[in-house]
Amino acid sequence: MSLQRTGILCVVSGPSGSGKTTVCRAATAATPLYYTVSCTTRAQRPGETHGLDYFFLTEDAFQQRIADGDFLEHAEVHGRRYGTLKSEVLPRLASGQDVIMDLDCQGAAQLRSCPDPAILRSLVDVFILPASLDDLRIRLTHRSSETEAELQLRLRNALDEMVHWPRYAYTIVSHSKESDLADFLAVLTAERHRSSRLHLASQQPSASP
Repeated sequence: MSLQRTGILCVVSGPSGSGKTTVCRAATAATPLYYTVSCTTRAQRPGETHGLDYFFLTEDAFQQRIADGDFLEHAEVHGRRYGTLKSEVLPRLASGQDVIMDLDCQGAAQLRSCPDPAILRSLVDVFILPASLDDLRIRLTHRSSETEAELQLRLRNALDEMVHWPRYAYTIVSHSKESDLADFLAVLTAERHRSSRLHLASQQPSASP
């Protein structure tokens, strides 16, 4: 008997500085995953590459993408716009490829309410929770990429974001890069063996989530 598996759409959320981006990148290096590239209207930082780290768009270009219906999800975070193109996700899920997305709570909520059965069937959401607010402050300070005003804004927003963790299927309390990755890979391994994701090679998966 030959079994095939549908692709997983793994959404990872957490406040800035929680380590969610580090987990996503490490997981992509450790196991077959496609890490989606988001669009953003924020300024490009030194060392970042357009099309690799983000698709950097002007406000007008972003608005046009919204009008054209190109986004799977989009949200405004810290006064800047972020969004994921449908073209980054849907074709890969259809081919059975696993996809990982680094999203804020707004974006994750949009995917949970998405009417597309392929999205609902594939969705797995994980929240990375900082060990403490002091730990989060230290991590953000060491990044040295924000002004003091921006740092304070991120800390205030972090408190608002962290209350959403019970809405996620999985929560990982961040301690170290190594333990966070091990915990995340354990979640991914379990989801890859979920019976509802498997079907006979001669059959198509059900349209129901």
